[in-house]
Amino acid sequence: MQVLSDQKLLNQYLSGDQSAISSLIERHKRRVREYIYMMVKDDNVADDIFQETFIKAIRVIDEGRYIDNGKFLSWILRIAHNQVIDYFRTCKQNKQVNESDTGYNILGSLRFAEKTIEDELVSSQIEQDIRNLVDLLPKEQREVVMMRYYSGLSFKEIAEQTDVSINTALGRMRYALINLRRMIKEKNLVLC
Repeated sequence: MQVLSDQKLLNQYLSGDQSAISSLIERHKRRVREYIYMMVKDDNVADDIFQETFIKAIRVIDEGRYIDNGKFLSWILRIAHNQVIDYFRTCKQNKQVNESDTGYNILGSLRFAEKTIEDELVSSQIEQDIRNLVDLLPKEQREVVMMRYYSGLSFKEIAEQTDVSINTALGRMRYALINLRRMIKEKNLVLC
């Protein structure tokens, strides 16, 4: 059986074959869902964002605004990325706090058991100070830092998600680290 390209499936869908879009979603479902989960670390939220991603994609396709450049997966992952950013913006505006934000593990992980309250306070303050500094970085640098350190993406994945070369992604990280060191020095922060 011949496997149809993404573009052929899109063309079939636009010609009225509703099953073609289902095939396209099924083809990329695992990769998109894994990417979203890696960013949000919550199954229910990941499922919601996954659905929103494909609803938005189908709307764009239906409106004739999708331009095929042979990179459907990259396009759909960019939509997913933007949906994740919107989710975090909403959480920040609503001041929602979850367990991972607070560093509190409901199951009482042993790795926290031996730390003193002072250790926890210092660690929490350092994490908050770093996060505040990251928020001050230019958008492109902040995005690379978040994707690398908070989401664990490789520079290849970062380059694909941000639609730049690996060298550009590496350069943005380099400048982000330079800027972070400068801000730490200017603010006389002690991060140890």
